[in-house]
Order: sequence, then structure tokens, then C-alpha cells
Amino acid sequence: MLTDDLAHRGLLPLLTLEKGDSCTAEAWPRRRLELLERLQAHCYGRTPPAPRRVEGAVVWRGEKAYAGKAVNERIEIAFDTPGGPFALPFHLVRPVGSAPPPVVLHLAFRPILRGLAEKAYPNLDDRYSPVEEILDRGFAAAIVCYQDIAPDTCDGDYSGHLAGLFRKPGPRGADEWGKIGLWAYGASRVMDYLQTRADLDRGCVSILGHSRLGKTALWCAAQDKRFFAALSNCSGFGGAALAKHGAGERVADFVRAGSWDWFCPAFAGRVGREDDLPYDQHFLVACLAPRFVNIASAATDRGADPRSEFLAGVAAGEAYRLLGLNGLVTPDRYPQPGDVLPEGEIGYQLRPGDHFLSRWDWARHLEFIEAKRRASRARPASG
Repeated sequence: MLTDDLAHRGLLPLLTLEKGDSCTAEAWPRRRLELLERLQAHCYGRTPPAPRRVEGAVVWRGEKAYAGKAVNERIEIAFDTPGGPFALPFHLVRPVGSAPPPVVLHLAFRPILRGLAEKAYPNLDDRYSPVEEILDRGFAAAIVCYQDIAPDTCDGDYSGHLAGLFRKPGPRGADEWGKIGLWAYGASRVMDYLQTRADLDRGCVSILGHSRLGKTALWCAAQDKRFFAALSNCSGFGGAALAKHGAGERVADFVRAGSWDWFCPAFAGRVGREDDLPYDQHFLVACLAPRFVNIASAATDRGADPRSEFLAGVAAGEAYRLLGLNGLVTPDRYPQPGDVLPEGEIGYQLRPGDHFLSRWDWARHLEFIEAKRRASRARPASG
């Protein structure tokens, strides 16, 4: 069934090099760069080089968060940009009394407890960030509000925060980065700081996002190989969902809403041409190989197109198998609501209900990371 459905989609070949040769395991690093080039040129835009240095400082610390089982720190990182210095705040909440914990970097929709309020209320509270459950599983949570990186304004407004510091006068070039690229760049700068913390498991930092931030999590980890895994939740078109012959959102929907500026300008020129794109989202998922990715869908989330999200994972598995890995391990059928497929390097889960980041989603994402972290530690050291 799934093989026939993928054949019907007529996807672009994943493992054919630009010069026409078949990709081998040895050539995979080169093919990965070719896939990233397609995605930069036609979808997300080009990411500038990382700054030479990122500095971080703890500006506030709550020593007894969550009944004394965690430390809550508000951290501010700073780095240079073409338009001057930029400062980005985020929260790091880590369990106490244990070995360096794995970390989930959560791209969040709302700013969380700033300023004087932190002193009165040391615990975080956000419906999309179940921090206590994260802590109870032994994880640390790094939480950054995407609006603090670049405001989510519409129709090409690039005047705020990090966006304004990189913009040049005049219209954006066809392959100039959009907001997703900016948000991903900011997340990678948080990763720069997390790599300096010996009290964290720096080899197991994963990035999670929902909806537009699920798209961002995938794009960030596809480019930044330091991330252990990408955890996408209902990311849909421009995220995990295949575009070709898809049943969810289309380019025209983003243009109508003004959110085309999440992407590069070339993206907006593809209205009505989704079946003829020079890339598709199995390229994006495959760019994480041989690392891990967990794709979460919701059964009635029509805009995100769960079947297309699932098929992208199936198609991307070809790159993992090239490397001697499993990719997405699944029966030859579409998942049913409640199904969880965690066995391979690509995981998939389908929750009943609609577009949301629920406790159920979080629990399955964390279980996926726990299992992959254990398996990674059990592997013999290479060399």
C-alpha cells in the first residue's frame, strides 16, 4: 500500500546526485549538502554564517523551583550581527541531584515569566510547556520564545529584533531567508550556549516545536548537526508534510494570511505549483540522517495533512537505509489514531484530535528520546 502511494506521489529522487550518479553511503555527506542547497534556494532561504562568539550570562536564578527539585535560570545570550549586537533571553530549567540531564530546547509561542514576576513565581507556566512533567522524566528544558528572536509579523515586515539587524535596504532577494530561518538561527545560538554547560548532557540536546515552530525545529536540526534529534509536532506544509499531491495547506494559504514571509520570496512565487517544486519535505527529514527525528501528527488536523507527514517519514527512510539504519519502521498501512511507531531513527505518532501540542504528544516525544539515548549509549565506540 505505502509503496504504491509513494509511487503515485511521484516524488523527486532522494538518492540521485545532482550530476545524475546514484548516491552511495560514502557520498551521503555531499548529497546532504545538495539537499540543503535546494531547500535554501527555494524554500527557507540562505542562513548566514554563525557568529564568531556567543556569550551567555545567568541574569536570574530560582534555586528551589518546583518544590525544590529544579533550578530555574533566566539566561541572556549575546552575539554580534551585521547590524550590531543582539541579546536573546531564554529559560533553562534543570533537575537537581542527578547526572547531567538530556535537554529539550523548546521553541515556545509565548514569553514566560520575565522581570520581577519571576521572583514571586519561580515555576514556569505555559500550556504548551509541561515543565514539571519534563523534569520528572529527568530532562532539562531550555525554553525560548520565538518572538524574542524575530517578531511574527506578516507580509514581509523584517524590522524587528534579529530580523532588522540582518536586513539590507530594498526588497528581499529570491533566496533571502525568511522568519523560519531567523527563528532557527536563534535556536542554534541557544545551542551554542548550551554546549558550554558541563552540567547538561551536551550530546543529547533535542529541539521541539509545534506548527510553524515544528517547521523551524526541523529546519534548524537539518542544518545544525549538533542536535541529537528534531521533534516536530503538527508541522504540516513546509515542515514534515509532502507538498506534491498533498491534501493540506497550499502556498496560496500562506500568501493569503501574510505568512509567506516565514519562507524566502521564491516560495511565494510557487502558488498553484506545489506538484512541481524542485524539492519536497522528504529532503528535509532526510537531512537529519543518521540522527533522529520524531514526527507527530493529529488525526483531524486537515491543514497539516497527517498522511503527507507520515509519507515524508517513509520516503526519508531511504537515506537511513543507505547508511545501514532503519529509518521509519512501520507496517504497510497508514497509522490509526493512538498509534506510535518509535522503533527506527525516524519515529511517528498519531494522536486523536486536532492541531495542538498536548501532554500526550510531549510524553511520546520524550519516550522517543529516552529510547534513542539509551540505544546510542549502548553502541560500541567507533574507531
